[in-house]
Amino acid sequence: MNPRSPTVIVLASGRGERFRAAGGSGAKLHAPLAGRTVLEHTLAAVRASGLPWHLEDAGHPGMGDSIAAAVRATADAAGWLILPGDLPLVLPSTLQAVARALVDPVQAAQPQRRGERGHPVGFAAACKPLLAALSGNLGAAPVLRALREAHAVAEIEVDDIGILTDIDTPAALARAEALLAARLSAS
Repeated sequence: MNPRSPTVIVLASGRGERFRAAGGSGAKLHAPLAGRTVLEHTLAAVRASGLPWHLEDAGHPGMGDSIAAAVRATADAAGWLILPGDLPLVLPSTLQAVARALVDPVQAAQPQRRGERGHPVGFAAACKPLLAALSGNLGAAPVLRALREAHAVAEIEVDDIGILTDIDTPAALARAEALLAARLSAS
């Protein structure tokens, strides 16, 4: 990728309360998935994308706080792809496609699969002040909503179930295990 590619921010600060409330044990990012943890799968995809990346795992109180801290830590980046750490099936090619879509006048890019929007959401460098000021649990949703209203968001159609496969419950973990097994047997 281009040396001025956006940085992938992997969000790993969450407490995983929904996972435990649904019967899961321990932290969802450390749950086993096909011989590795959920987070290890996510990071493997990020590394394989060739994009610069930053792991934000400092235990911030909300997703907005995590995003803001990561943006401030990578302030010289050419933009950011916000990727929750619990998306272990996202494809490296999807990360690259979202990164390529961040070309002026596009200020944000979001992948979708069959009309359903997913992650990672990409933001251009011009969004730095807004992202660095985030706090609370809404993450970057207010920034994305404002950019969508300004017609500055590119929708990227991908054939990647990984953009929608987050691990919030033990049932979602089992589904991810089945999807990963099917992907591996097809290759």
